[in-house]
Formats: sequence, C-alpha cells, structure tokens
Amino acid sequence: MIEQDWIWGFAGGLLIGGAASLYLLVNGRIMGASGIVGGLVDRSGWATAAERLAFIAGLVLVPLVLKLAFFPAATTHLTQNAAVIVAAGLLVGIGTRLANGCTSGHGVCGISRFSLRGIVATVFYLLAGGIAVVLFRHLLGVI
Repeated sequence: MIEQDWIWGFAGGLLIGGAASLYLLVNGRIMGASGIVGGLVDRSGWATAAERLAFIAGLVLVPLVLKLAFFPAATTHLTQNAAVIVAAGLLVGIGTRLANGCTSGHGVCGISRFSLRGIVATVFYLLAGGIAVVLFRHLLGVI
C-alpha cells in the first residue's frame, strides 16, 4: 500500500494558499506572518492591531480546534528538547527579519506573484532548512 501522509501536507498547503488569497482579497495586502507579527512588535502596525491580533489568534486557535475536534490521535515528531525548540524559534525569527519576510510571504505569496525576490528567498530558505536537518539530525543527532 502507498503511504498517504503526503495528503496532510497537501491539505495544509491548500489551507495556507486559501488563507493567503482571502487575506489579499479582503485586505489588499500580502499575508506575511512575520510582517504581521513584526508590525506589532516594532509598533509600526499598531494602526491595524486588531486585524493583526485576529490573524495571529487564528494561526494558533484553528490548528488547536482542528486537533481537538477532528484529529485527537494525531502525533508530531517535534523534539522534546525545549532548548532546541527555543533556539529554532529564535533563529527562524532572526532569519525572517533578515530576509524581510517568511515562507508565507515569500514562498506562498511571492512565488504565486512571480516575485524574483520571493523566489530567491524561498530557494535560500529551503537550502538552509536542508542544511540544518543534515547538520543537526544526521551529523550532531540533536533532533
């Protein structure tokens, strides 16, 4: 029998693409999660704080509701090492600020608009992710 775990990634991609399309249609702006959060942190987006907080709440609550309501037995392969999780989160945050965007902004929205900047940023995100997996999982055995 063929493994069908890819369906979950496909479904997640459809949800992210749909959310990005809806955000652009309703707000006229690109759905870049790091920019939405960053605007709250550096106070440049306080004029639209309610919208930004609603978006962030949706990012947290929708997966939680789906897990509790429909997929209670779903598991992840996330490490139990809290230091690795915190370090990964900080590195992703720093990387998104350096790249002026994240995978939702560059990867989903940028590539779909044929943005050269988005395409190049996504290529480097993927390369960095692959290198990180090889280094931290296969060479160092940390994750």
